[in-house]
Formats: sequence, C-alpha cells, structure tokens
Amino acid sequence: MTPPTTGLPAENTTDNNDHLVQSDDPEHPANLIPSLCAKFWTLGWVTGTGGGASIRDGDLVYLAPSGVQKELMKPSDIYVLSLAAQAQSLSRRQRVYLRSPPVYKPSQCTPLFLAAFTKRNAGCCIHTHSHWAVLVTLILEQQGSKEFRINNIEQIKGFGKGFQKSGNLGYHDTLVIPVIENTAHEEDLTEFLEEAMDKYPDTYAVLVRRHGVYVWGDNVHKAKTQCESLDYLFQLAVEMKQLGLPWITDIEPTIPTRKD
Repeated sequence: MTPPTTGLPAENTTDNNDHLVQSDDPEHPANLIPSLCAKFWTLGWVTGTGGGASIRDGDLVYLAPSGVQKELMKPSDIYVLSLAAQAQSLSRRQRVYLRSPPVYKPSQCTPLFLAAFTKRNAGCCIHTHSHWAVLVTLILEQQGSKEFRINNIEQIKGFGKGFQKSGNLGYHDTLVIPVIENTAHEEDLTEFLEEAMDKYPDTYAVLVRRHGVYVWGDNVHKAKTQCESLDYLFQLAVEMKQLGLPWITDIEPTIPTRKD
C-alpha cells in the first residue's frame, strides 16, 4: 500500500487507494454511508450539505466529505483514514488519509467522529442538524440547563445502559443527554464533546446548542436506531413543552396481578 496522504486531491498522488471504496457489497462502509445519508436527507437531518456519518471497520475509518449534497453522495466521495496512523500524527488537526476523493474537502466533523471511535470503541457515529434537536437545545437554554432529561416514555428502551454495560434502558429509567455550546468552527467542538463523554460515561449522544446532535453506537444498526429514537424523543419533548407537560414524571410501576 502506498504511504498515507494528508487529504491531498487524488491527482496529486500516484495511487489514491480507490480500492478501499470499491465494493459490490451494499454493507460495505463506502456504500452504506451514501445510502444512510440519502435516507437522513429525507428526514431533514442533513439538509444543505450539513451533518454526516462515519463508519469504523477495524482500523479503517470511512467518512462523508464536507460540502457534498448528502442525498447525492457516491462511494467515490468517501474519505478513508487509519486510526493507527492518526494516533502517530504529531498534530490532532493533521489528519492522515489513506484515500481522498478527487473533489471536496475533509469534514470538520472528523475529529468528533474519531472521539467516538477512540473513547467509546464505536462502530458508527452520526451527526444530524435535526431541527427537533436544535429546538430542544433552545428550550434548555431558556431553562439554563445543559442536560436533556426524560423518563417514563417507551422509546427510551431504544438506548443501551452505557459503555461496556449490557442491556438497554427501561421504560421507567431516565435518559440523560448532555448539551455543549456551539463554536464558530465545528472542529473546535472536539474538546468539549470529549469532556462531555468523560462527564457522562454512559451517554451515546451529545447535543450541540443551536446546531444539532452527535450519536454513536457499537455498530451501524445501533447508531441508527439510537439516532432515530432520539429524534422521536426530541420531537415529543418539544410538543410536550407546547402542551405544558413535564419531561420528568413520577409514575408508579404497573405490576400485573396474574402470574400465569
């Protein structure tokens, strides 16, 4: 394999390792990312080239580029980097790409995706600009809160109990998602996202005020499921707020009397 590149266009390299994004397997990361982003676009999660997704396959990390219309993305648009090579880089801001597309630029989301892979051993990380996520952060801003908390809602069961813990949350459990403040440049969010991950070791997501949300999971299926569940809960929370309904309630468990 040729030496890694640092994001140079393909025409500036003798071998761009295009084989890394060429596969007939629909489950291959280079095929999955465009497919997922096209679906996310229909949900309004990645409008106007915003948002993105990344998948880790062993040491290799596949990333959606910056500036691409997500519903039109192709496998040939995907960046690929090596976690091992990145760990040896002298600068966190200097990415070591094994494969770069001939157009577009690396996503500023990259270091935030890498945080999910290195700190949580995630297999997939999704970033959306969901307007429900943004509205929730605005409601919390009015309350002076840096946490989204909700309980006694069935969809909470879509989330795992936490990093290296087995099982999922239950109906009566409280889901807690931290909120970090937005920055002018997305890459500058990295240290704040990492701090939130350290402070909330069981979270699978971090909200970014007036911006969106980052969600990760052990694999693509879990990351997608949790992202969908979160968006459902964010919409529900906004509508509950409009109706004057609390997000946190004290409900006694209903216990069946029949044992047969």
